[in-house]
Amino acid sequence: MTTGTLLPSAASAAKPNPVQKSLNTLVVDDQIPSASASVVDREGRTRHYTAGVGDLRTGAKVPKDGQVRAASNTKAFTAVVTLQLVAEKKLALDAPVDTYLPGLLRGEGIDGRHITIRQLLQHTSGLPEYLDKGAVLKDPQRYYEPRELLDSALAQKAHFSPGAKWEYNNTNYLVAGLIIQKVTGRPLGEEINRRIVDRIGLRHTYFPTPGDMTIHEPHAKGYHRDTADSPWRDVTELDPSWGWAAGAVITTNSDLNRFYSALLGGKLLPPAQLAQMRTTVPAGAPGVRYGLGLSSTPLPCGGVYWGHGGTIPGYATWGGVTEDGRAVNIALTAMPADSATDQHAQAAVETALCR
Repeated sequence: MTTGTLLPSAASAAKPNPVQKSLNTLVVDDQIPSASASVVDREGRTRHYTAGVGDLRTGAKVPKDGQVRAASNTKAFTAVVTLQLVAEKKLALDAPVDTYLPGLLRGEGIDGRHITIRQLLQHTSGLPEYLDKGAVLKDPQRYYEPRELLDSALAQKAHFSPGAKWEYNNTNYLVAGLIIQKVTGRPLGEEINRRIVDRIGLRHTYFPTPGDMTIHEPHAKGYHRDTADSPWRDVTELDPSWGWAAGAVITTNSDLNRFYSALLGGKLLPPAQLAQMRTTVPAGAPGVRYGLGLSSTPLPCGGVYWGHGGTIPGYATWGGVTEDGRAVNIALTAMPADSATDQHAQAAVETALCR
């Protein structure tokens, strides 16, 4: 196992490999406080890389494979639990939401009798978005109940008729989380920890309990700034309740690689449900397709990789796994401020998987 580390001031003196170089670009050119990666190559070897500083105040190093907020990777976890319940015949994928939560979804153009669980997981429900990014950034430590978030979505009108098209939306997974709780009689976080985290040994992954705003293990601090000229603000500690089933999980790069590898390897779902998860629709960006909490993205060297990725104040992640076992996850300690940063992060994933 090898580790690469670079502080921005040393960029010109270093002679990094392609993955390290791509992280250096994100830190030096895109001015991200830190970047890290965990890469599993074609021979199954794991390498960890870091760039930048883990604490802008003290200049502390970035922990090797430190914990990060997984953001929308949580959707893949929520989808897996939902599909496990389908396999156990406790849920039906094409049953309407009203089968399990009668009367919950009602609003202008919104009717839970006509929105299916599949449409929730595939972002084809037409439900409006509940997330108010401005409110979250203004008060990141505020606690939200899932129903409070849902009410803010239902106060809006539907974006389109169920099944008419694809539109990424956090509300879909908020509802999926509520269905999981109704069917199991247990908190969503407990089901994710029991059915996924403990089952495949994700030792550095957990779903925060209500009120837990900290990151438990070594981690680089997460930052946010409103404009390119604004000072960085430490947002490491925040209440992830507003992300909940759509974005609350905390993990590491290597645990995300382990999760997606186990998922694609059939260790979390029976073949029938995994096949449903991998049945995709076009998802906006060229070549990108979305299944049930899982996306496929084409690689310039051929084939695709499967994963999810996500952004949350303080952290952003990209990555996934290939059919032949290659894996990468890259984490930044700030959300991209522009498309160039996003493109550089995507290029870093491609560099790691196409070596």
